[in-house]
Amino acid sequence: MNISINDEDFINSKSYMDFIANNPGEGYLKIRAYAANQAIPISGLNIVVSTNIGNNNVIFFEGSTNESGVIEGIVLPAPTPNKDDLVIPISTIYYIEATLLEDNLRRNYKVNIYDGISVIQNIYILPDMSEGI
Repeated sequence: MNISINDEDFINSKSYMDFIANNPGEGYLKIRAYAANQAIPISGLNIVVSTNIGNNNVIFFEGSTNESGVIEGIVLPAPTPNKDDLVIPISTIYYIEATLLEDNLRRNYKVNIYDGISVIQNIYILPDMSEGI
């Protein structure tokens, strides 16, 4: 079941409180969507960022890329590193769904988010070459 992070009942639930207790930090996500070897930005690409908490798919962000094909400043909960064991970085997995309704395009990505780190997810769209042929 999809649940928005703004759902009052869910954010007061034990499963969400446990998730936040395990992810007290903040990681950052930037989306870059483009075609033609980064020459053409893709604006209006719909982006949904979610993760699984318990039996729920929790949506943390919904938005669209700007005229530069970018969404910046997505802040997501992330685990803070264990100062005693910095060899293995810990992260939380988030899922990105990118859709462009006009082109009937849907792409799915999985990204690891780390405390204090900015992660960039590039989304490359192949141009539709069938028109004009």
